[in-house]
Amino acid sequence: MLIEELGHDVVNLGPCVPADLLVASCDRHRPALVVLSSVNGHGYQEGLELIRTLRGTGLRDLPVVIGGQLGTRGGLSGRHIDDLLDAGFDAVFDDHADSTVLFRRFVAELAEGAPRALR
Repeated sequence: MLIEELGHDVVNLGPCVPADLLVASCDRHRPALVVLSSVNGHGYQEGLELIRTLRGTGLRDLPVVIGGQLGTRGGLSGRHIDDLLDAGFDAVFDDHADSTVLFRRFVAELAEGAPRALR
């Protein structure tokens, strides 16, 4: 809903999206941004698998971010965030209070064509 509020069209693939469906949907829709969101605490583990699959296709330059409750024990360590970024995510927005503000800024900068890597 936040992305729509920011003025962008959204294709919601629902929860627990299999990697092959994500790749096929990206090929079909050619999105400006892919957002993976986790509410169950498995975002870190599942996100690594999804981004590695996605980056292994012809979608290497597609902006992809992940956010939400990424770990089952609360916030992620810096090492875990680095793992996600190193695997191919352009940004990681965990469940900290300022994540929504940072995400809004990321989307605005992406729309303006600004560099998108956020570390």
